[in-house]
Formats: sequence, C-alpha cells, structure tokens
Amino acid sequence: MRKLPKRLKKGDTVGVIAPSSPPNQENLEKALPFLEELGLKVKMGKSVKAKYGYLAGDDDARLADLHEMFEDPEVAGIICAGGGYGAARYADRIDYAMIKENPKVFWGYSDITFLHTAIGQFSDLVTFHGPMLASDVGKDTFHERSGRMFGQIFGPFELFYSEEIAPLTTLRGGVAEGELVGGNLSLIRSSIGTKCDLDVAGKILLIEDIDETPYQVDEMLNHLKMARKLEQVAGIVVGDFKNAEPKEPEKSLSLDHVLGHYLGNLNVPVVKGFKIGHCEPHFSVPLGVKARLDADNKTLTILPGVE
Repeated sequence: MRKLPKRLKKGDTVGVIAPSSPPNQENLEKALPFLEELGLKVKMGKSVKAKYGYLAGDDDARLADLHEMFEDPEVAGIICAGGGYGAARYADRIDYAMIKENPKVFWGYSDITFLHTAIGQFSDLVTFHGPMLASDVGKDTFHERSGRMFGQIFGPFELFYSEEIAPLTTLRGGVAEGELVGGNLSLIRSSIGTKCDLDVAGKILLIEDIDETPYQVDEMLNHLKMARKLEQVAGIVVGDFKNAEPKEPEKSLSLDHVLGHYLGNLNVPVVKGFKIGHCEPHFSVPLGVKARLDADNKTLTILPGVE
C-alpha cells in the first residue's frame, strides 16, 4: 500500500503550482476564494505567473516550484493551477526520495497524470486526480458536486460512485479489486517505455481524455494493447472523453465502437461513463488506494486517500 498523506485542516496552507502550461490568470484569481471558503491559506509558486512559450516557466523553474512546495514544512498540500503540457519534461529530475520523506496532498489531473504516475511509483505516495484552479474551479461552469469532492482531503472517507451520479454502461461484467491507477490516456500512453511506465498489473486502470477523436483513441488503446497493458489489468474505469466527436463522422468509427473493440472482449470488468476527467461535475478520486469495481451492479468503491 502506498503512503497516505495527512488530511488537511482549516487554517492549513496549500501551495499552488503550474507544473505544465501557463494557467489562465483571470480564472486563477476567481478560484482563490474557493480555497478561502475551504479554510485554506495559499502560497503561490513562482512559475504560476511565468511564461516560457507554451510552458509556465522553464523546466528548472517548474521543477523548483514542485520541490519547494514538498520541502516547505508550512505547506500542507499542493494544488495544481492547471495542466496543458510539460510535466514529463522534468520527471527524470524529480527528487522522489525527498517527496517520499515529505508526503502531502498533491492534487491535479490531465497533464498532471505523468506526475501522479511518477510520484506514485517512485515516492510511494497516494495522490489525487481532481479539478484544478484555473482550468476548472475558476470557471462559471464549475459544478457544486465538483467542489464538494475536495472534502475527501479533509478527512478519511470512502468514496462510492453509482448511477445516481450519471448513467453507466457495462462493457464487461464481473467484480475486480485492486489499486486504482491511471488518469489521462494520452499521458499513460506517452509513459510507455520510459522509467515512468505505468505499472497496471493487477490494478484497476482509470482512463479519460479530451480533444481526441475516435481514431486517436484507437491508436492509443492499440498501443496499450500492443504493450500488453490491457491483458495485465484487473479492471478498467472509463471516464469522460470530452470533445471526442470525429471531424468527419461519415468517415469515422464512433468512440463507443472503438472502446468496445479494445475493452469489450477483455476478461476483466469494464465500465464506461464515469464523470471523471474534463467534465462537470468532476468526481475526484485518490490514486494508489484500493478500489472495488462491480461491473454487474455498476458501482465503484474507493478507500480513503488521506489518513
């Protein structure tokens, strides 16, 4: 079992960093009152307002922010301002031993998936796949349920997902138990063959993505299949695939067809339709904890992510 970070409490300080692309500053400012409502103080990373092309500061600056927030004893948790691209560029230089010695809440998704994978595997730490400040919280579309999901970092409680939240579709029946891992499919695929290659053996794999058409999802799932990932998993949780509509539908297979082709014939439970990913509401989950996927009853139960 991975190490559980300590729960946050009112009055704690959280570090805000931009590990990937420059966050929208207006949305970020709109999001800060939400943290105040949670009773949290904020320490802003230096790269949050920096721009280096499509990156929020150069690799050294973003890596320094990550290290500083984990090392700072006054920072109880870290919340990412946004995703985009770039976290993988410095993943081979992260001080994983230092992070392991300073376990704390680490929250984000999308491009942050690469950091979830690396920190989970090399620092043995449970991290959180959830909405980010500029990308989600600071927008008018931010859903009340998405906001309530932050409650899981203030106390250890079990999460339960059923069709009361949104309709689900079982692609393959059965029940699976195992560690929940994964996140953004593009980032999972890009880790294959690297030192940060996601270990999925005996685990429940979460996948989600945005702006990927069916043929692109096809290519990524085929890569996972050819890398023998799909035959190793205990089960698969298919999250939200936003903006996956093909540009020329008459020349394309549907996303449902692609998902069914790769996942429908596996000998493990597979359920799709979870509101996890680039969607509202966004059901936040801890990664690296035990979960139970019941594809027959269409439920997902996840153990607490904090101690």
